[in-house]
Amino acid sequence: MTAVSLTPAGRFSLASSIRFLEGFTPASYHHAADGILRLAFPADDATSVVAATVRQDAGPDGSTGTVRAEFTVRPGTPAPAKAVTAGPAVSDAVRAQLARILSLDVDATGFGALATDPVVAGLLANYPGLRPVCFHSPYEAAAWSVIGNRIRMTQAAAVKARIARRYGHRIHIEGQALHAFPTPAVLRTITHVPGLTDIKIQRLHALAEAALDGQLDATRLRALPADHALAELRTLPGIGPFSAELILIRGAGHPDVFPRHEPRVHKAIATEYGLGSPAAQDMIQLARIADRWKPYRSWVAFLLRVRAQDAAQPGPCVAVSPPRHASR
Repeated sequence: MTAVSLTPAGRFSLASSIRFLEGFTPASYHHAADGILRLAFPADDATSVVAATVRQDAGPDGSTGTVRAEFTVRPGTPAPAKAVTAGPAVSDAVRAQLARILSLDVDATGFGALATDPVVAGLLANYPGLRPVCFHSPYEAAAWSVIGNRIRMTQAAAVKARIARRYGHRIHIEGQALHAFPTPAVLRTITHVPGLTDIKIQRLHALAEAALDGQLDATRLRALPADHALAELRTLPGIGPFSAELILIRGAGHPDVFPRHEPRVHKAIATEYGLGSPAAQDMIQLARIADRWKPYRSWVAFLLRVRAQDAAQPGPCVAVSPPRHASR
C-alpha cells in the first residue's frame, strides 16, 4: 500500500465526514465505528480503481490533526486484478483526488471569518469541522444524476449499488468488502441494468465517453469560469441545470458556486434569514445574500442543506439531494 498525508488548512473533522456519509443516500456508506473511512472508487485517470483507508490523527489541544491515507491502485478491468505499484505521478494523483473528495484541497483558514454573519456562525457551531464530502469524481456525480432522474433516491441508490456489485471491483478494505463503481470503459459496455430504462443506459454510455475524453476532468472544470463550466456540462445527454451544478459543486468540488437550481437550499436561506416563503423564489435577493459567503458559497449552501434536512428528519446528516421533478 502507498501512504500519503494531508494537512488540513483550517478546521476539519474526519469523524463529521463519516457521519455525513452514513446519511448520504448515494454513498450507501456503512461505518465500522472505528474512525476509519474506507473508500473504493474509479480513479481520475478513468482507467484504474483505488481502494483507500483514511484516518485522522488527534491534534494537540483539540486542534485539527493530520489526515493519513493508505491506498492501492488496481487496473479497472472487470475481472479481479492485483494491485499495481503506484509511482510518484500516480501517488500524487490519488492524493489529490482524496483531498478533493474530502474538500481538503481548499484552504479553509478564512472560513471561520464568515462567522460575522449570524447564520453562518450558527452553522459553524452546529457542524464543527464538517466540509462538503464530494462524490469520488465528476464522472460518478454525473452517473448518479442520470441514474436518479425522476426516481426516489433510495431506488437510485439501489440501482447504483447493483451496478457496482455486478460490474465494479469488489475490494476488501480493513475487514469490510466494498464495491467500486465501474470505470468509464466498463460502464460503456453495459447493455442492461434492472431499474434503468434504455435511454438512461444510452446516457450513461455518453457520460462514460465524455469521461474518457476528459470532459469530466475535475481540474479542468474548476479552472473554467463557473458559468462556462455549467454551460458545458449541460450539453451532456441527461444533464440539466440542477445536475450540472451537482457535478461542478459536489463532483468537481468547486467551493464557491451558489446553487441556483436547488430549491431546498433556497428555502433554507429564506428560513434561516427570516425572509418569508416568497423570498425563496427571489433569486436576486438570494444570490445577494450568498455573495456574503464568498469564497465559500458552495460550503455554506451545503451546511444550510444539512441543517434543513436535520430539522426535517432528526438523525445523521444527509446530503443535498435533487428534487424528483428537477431537470437533470
